[in-house]
Amino acid sequence: MSAAVKELFEPNWITVCPLADLTDSVGVCAKLGSAQIAVFLVDGELYAIDNHDPFSEANVLSRGIVGDLNGELVVASPIYKQHFRLKDGGCLEDPEVSLPVYPVHVAEGLVQIAKT
Repeated sequence: MSAAVKELFEPNWITVCPLADLTDSVGVCAKLGSAQIAVFLVDGELYAIDNHDPFSEANVLSRGIVGDLNGELVVASPIYKQHFRLKDGGCLEDPEVSLPVYPVHVAEGLVQIAKT
């Protein structure tokens, strides 16, 4: 069994969608249990952060605008416009606030997020 096929069936990964369903720099929301996770494909790299905006208390980050701010790849909250780094969930405007991030990968053309 190839490594990709083995990972496809590992119990610690949850398939959320085919990679082909993602559009570059446009977020999608995946619900895993009670968590909502914002998934982004940017220049061929996948990122998964919590969808919950801690400032507005709304699950909206998957609808935010992705961009580069001072060399940081970020998503801007569509409500109050705080910027969260996709790589580690940190908030640029308030360093004491950060979002959970999730391991994400592609196996056999499917986007998978690690169970936490």
